[in-house]
Amino acid sequence: MKSSRWYFVDNGVRNALLNNFNLLPLRQDVGLLWENYILSERMKYNDYQFRVVNSYYWRTYDQQEIDLIEESNDFLEAFETKWKEKPVKIPAAFAKAYIGSAFHVIHQNNYLPYIT
Repeated sequence: MKSSRWYFVDNGVRNALLNNFNLLPLRQDVGLLWENYILSERMKYNDYQFRVVNSYYWRTYDQQEIDLIEESNDFLEAFETKWKEKPVKIPAAFAKAYIGSAFHVIHQNNYLPYIT
């Protein structure tokens, strides 16, 4: 099944649409804000570096998912975003289907090299 996933270039627009400007400790959607921020900044980074990349969101019928897949020069890089640093395994279906692809987990302690 094909479906679109939408991200905002500015989380402030997202917050305005939701009418939620609470501080992060009071929010239930911190993970979604973080994912939106990282993915929009990653796309800007690729543009600034003149990298031609096809970007995708990946999910299986049994809900295995990857937040961002970048395809460039016949190579796939998968990116999973997490607000808190914790161990994350690559989804088994992705690892089996795309042998040799890179898998990265981006969190608060390691995000800068991925966006600058």
